[in-house]
Amino acid sequence: MQDKPRASPDALLAKAAREGKGKLRVFLGAAPGVGKTYAMCQAARAAKEGGTDVVIGIVETHGRRETEKITEGLETLPRKSIAYRGRLVPEFDLDAALARRPALLLVDEYAHTNVPGSRHPKRWQDVRDILDAGIDVWTTLNIQHLESLNEVVQRISGVRVRETVPDTALQDADEVVMVDLPPDELLKRLAEGKIYIQDTAARAIENFFKPTNLTALRELALRRVAARVDSDLVEHMQGGAIEGPWAAGERILVCVGPDASAQRVVREAKRLADLADAPWFAITVERPGALPSLAERQRIQEALRLAESLGAETRALVGNDLVAELLRFARFENVTQIVVAQARPSRLNRLFWRTLADALVRKSRGIAVHVVTFGEESEAAPVRHARPAAPRGDTLGYVVAAASVALATVAGEGLTQLVALPNVSMVYLLAVLVPAIQFGVRAAVFASLLSALTYNFFFIDPVYTFTIARPHELLALAIFLIIAVLISAVAGRSRERAEAAAIRMRAARRLYEFTRKLSALVDSGAVAEAAASEIQTILGRSTAILVPHGTQMTLAAA
Repeated sequence: MQDKPRASPDALLAKAAREGKGKLRVFLGAAPGVGKTYAMCQAARAAKEGGTDVVIGIVETHGRRETEKITEGLETLPRKSIAYRGRLVPEFDLDAALARRPALLLVDEYAHTNVPGSRHPKRWQDVRDILDAGIDVWTTLNIQHLESLNEVVQRISGVRVRETVPDTALQDADEVVMVDLPPDELLKRLAEGKIYIQDTAARAIENFFKPTNLTALRELALRRVAARVDSDLVEHMQGGAIEGPWAAGERILVCVGPDASAQRVVREAKRLADLADAPWFAITVERPGALPSLAERQRIQEALRLAESLGAETRALVGNDLVAELLRFARFENVTQIVVAQARPSRLNRLFWRTLADALVRKSRGIAVHVVTFGEESEAAPVRHARPAAPRGDTLGYVVAAASVALATVAGEGLTQLVALPNVSMVYLLAVLVPAIQFGVRAAVFASLLSALTYNFFFIDPVYTFTIARPHELLALAIFLIIAVLISAVAGRSRERAEAAAIRMRAARRLYEFTRKLSALVDSGAVAEAAASEIQTILGRSTAILVPHGTQMTLAAA
């Protein structure tokens, strides 16, 4: 049975962290003059008419008559004068706002730089204090003031924006309202003097306010708002334990395996992500108890590093059912497209095994699957490709399985001499369980087949032959074999899962002990010695730690 969807702990923690704080709404625009401040004040008037205690902390009207008129009737806090370079500069009074404690405070120009001598260098830091006090804040921001877009805006407009806010200041907002205006309408407002005075407007048209610049900035703003809406949707789905996909926006997942095509399929996924302007994930799934070769592990790590360098979010998952684990993650992250390499198994394998691509296509309801094909030199493996480890050796497991069947045969012969048993096949089921618990699936399946043959030879008439005289005996033998194989598979898989859980527990315990040891160390030499010892213990290989010293590398520990 599939587990019911569960809410994401990260989403619940993020929601809990916002409890008790004020809500932040950002009115975002592509350029000055699109009407952000006007839209904010208009919404504030509506909130006040609805009974909300609204106060203007600071609103920059820049002499615009429409903005000045719409602020009339709203309570406004007096500005605080701060001495700077021989004159008094009026600034937003943070202390007065905290003392007044309205339900909603309007703080214009989120990216504004405060005058030296203010409590914080930036206005967005003032807003953070207000939010921590439990007061809701509405503010305005132009897209060019985002730190991550600073160089992009400079290339577009040729103007270096000095006042910026970190992207987290926008990501932490509870609501982002896009205030949009077509470039032609914005240029018309500029020519009419509704944004700047005439001299300033003329210089602005020659530099920043060009139609191509405004169009590019508008697209940046729309894309950023779309990405924010997508992030809010995923957080809502994860917090509410809602399974996807909800294809409101594209999200791409690429499956990284140990085959030679891993890096090529990552690049293909990057190309699709760029075309769709979508976030993407690179995922590998490890099977409990599986032992990939050193070359396979290196290929997986190299592909994941490549994906991370190309902007993907990488994850390593653990699960026996590779397809189910991939789809569980895809639905949890609202993935809409999966990229996977096409395997080319042999004709014999095609009769018994489905490839990963085939299985995903069959089960990925609502998710598009892109199957990437390559040449013969970079073939992907079929789904079944992962060999479980047998810690005590396959040979020993087969020997124990044969011994268990022999003991079951002796016990069956003895029981039939003492008691008239109608069916001694139950004794052989015990012989199947022993190797399943101790050695895993393969030894248990071998015991199942050997038990069926032995049961037929010694206990089905005519005895001491492999001939079956009566049809119902053949049916009974077939049912016994099916039950034995199923029991062996379930018991063997349970053992492998228990071993994998024990390995993870030991690794977690080792990491905890190592972390505790590090916390007690005071100098870098001792830390290097402890790290070298721990790495040598984990890898079972000689370890040396080199650190840079000028232009040379020196040995810190070994």
